Amino acid sequence: MSNENTHEDANAPEARTLHFIEQIIEEDNANGRFGARVHTRFPPEPNGYLHIGHAKSIILNSSMAREYNGQFNLRFDDTNPTKEDVEYVESIKEDVKWLGADWEDRLFFASDYFEQMYEYAVELIKLGKAYVCDLSADEIRATRGTPTEPGTPSPWRDRSVEENLDLFARMRAGEFPDGAKTLRAKIDMASPNFNLRDPVMYRIVHATHHRQGDKWKIYPMYDWAHGLEDSIEGITHSICTLEFEHHRPLYDWFLDQLGVYHPQQIEFARLNLTYTVMSKRKLLQLVKGNFVDGWDDPRMPTICGLRRRGYTPEALRIFCKTIGVAKFNSVIDAGVLENAVREDLNKKALRRMAVLDPIKLVIDNYPEGQVETLVAINNPENPEDGTREVSFSKVLYIERDDFMEDAPKKYFRLTPGKEVRLRYAYYVTCTSCVKDENGVVTEVHCVYDPETRGGQSPDGRKVQGTIHWVDSTSAVNAEARLYDRLFSVANPDDEQNTGVFTDYLNPDSLKIISNVKLERALADASADERFQFERVGYFTLDKNSTADNLIFNRTVSLRDSWSKVAKK
Repeated sequence: MSNENTHEDANAPEARTLHFIEQIIEEDNANGRFGARVHTRFPPEPNGYLHIGHAKSIILNSSMAREYNGQFNLRFDDTNPTKEDVEYVESIKEDVKWLGADWEDRLFFASDYFEQMYEYAVELIKLGKAYVCDLSADEIRATRGTPTEPGTPSPWRDRSVEENLDLFARMRAGEFPDGAKTLRAKIDMASPNFNLRDPVMYRIVHATHHRQGDKWKIYPMYDWAHGLEDSIEGITHSICTLEFEHHRPLYDWFLDQLGVYHPQQIEFARLNLTYTVMSKRKLLQLVKGNFVDGWDDPRMPTICGLRRRGYTPEALRIFCKTIGVAKFNSVIDAGVLENAVREDLNKKALRRMAVLDPIKLVIDNYPEGQVETLVAINNPENPEDGTREVSFSKVLYIERDDFMEDAPKKYFRLTPGKEVRLRYAYYVTCTSCVKDENGVVTEVHCVYDPETRGGQSPDGRKVQGTIHWVDSTSAVNAEARLYDRLFSVANPDDEQNTGVFTDYLNPDSLKIISNVKLERALADASADERFQFERVGYFTLDKNSTADNLIFNRTVSLRDSWSKVAKK
């Protein structure tokens, strides 16, 4: 190889590393499988609110379609009328849309295919591959066998095709009570894969469906419906989480027996996150037990909770890109998610000054009654965000912990005799403080150097400390809600823990602070804006905020304090 080629190779952009699903798609496209097209879907059950684990699946499925110029469907697996609700349908649509996954005109429901699924089931019965069983659910479980012993065939396994067709039609007509009969696939009661030991395809459910009303008295099981839905919609790559890996042979068996279009099921590792729980059942328990304030409580891992807390779709995409797509389950540290949020918000969040625990700072030599206007930068990471004006006067608010009367040597904030910079304003030197009858500091006094306007000294002297402030003449009162991790232990589901998972709720997961002082610009904040309260954290306006009662939620702190806790 010549030196010239070596030089060119050295300066060529690095080839992007493909994750294993992309590798499968690339190979399929190269071989012409599925006509070199990509069609994915996200198939939620409308029985609860989506959480960040679902967000990973939504982002993965939609991004694969977008990356390969394909299509993406949103399909509701609404096959269990006793647990489903229109409320969940609407919340899921909102969440998927918020994440930027565009299903265009391809919004589907499993219930759209009930008639076709029924006809497919009839076809399997005619092929001698399905039968009506009178065993109860408990009896089916008891006869399924063990990993080392085959299951016991149902006494009704060898019913005639004619009898099975008659009974199945009567099941549909509603002649039998719930649990009286099921339709089961006739596969192999000795299979090492339990999912192939004559799985149930239909059960009897007398309940009102949120879309079908009382039309149906039988409902398909997930394993029967899932592959058929993918087949009917022309899905190419049916991407799901690892718990469905052992269900794939059944997915394939149903489609092969029917001889219909056959997508490829691919499994990836689900998202497990420290300091949280992902189980819908446990999230529902948190809501029903009033441990949190509803599904969109900002401490919840639900997508609506993350949105209310101030997370952005871009941050979640950064997070998903960071953790990648794997074949093996693992637990991701919550700090990785929080860092993704910081990375995104650092670029886009407008800077504002807010004082959460205010005390007055009085500038003794500043002219009484004078109010001047100073210029503050909106975002040093993005010059296009420009500047804003902030007022400045004799009396300001500063953070209580920015003053210490008897400070240690490396304390660089206000203390008697020390000079600091007021952000965007002046150098000030602390002279004294005022205390109440309990010895609590209520005012800090200082003098300013009028030659240092804008925070710059003409004589070149330097100060080590810079503190933020809010002008008392224009300060806006507000409430700040400091949200933190919901659990105090990394794995609240750990079997080594004693007690139930709710025993490990973090008592400091929410701190409400009233009498917060904000700069005037924050009075006009909107719910879709994100702000960095300088030296404090990232915040967003809460949905319950009003003009008379401003409420700001902390999205994330400026630094990961939990990493320090973990090292102790």
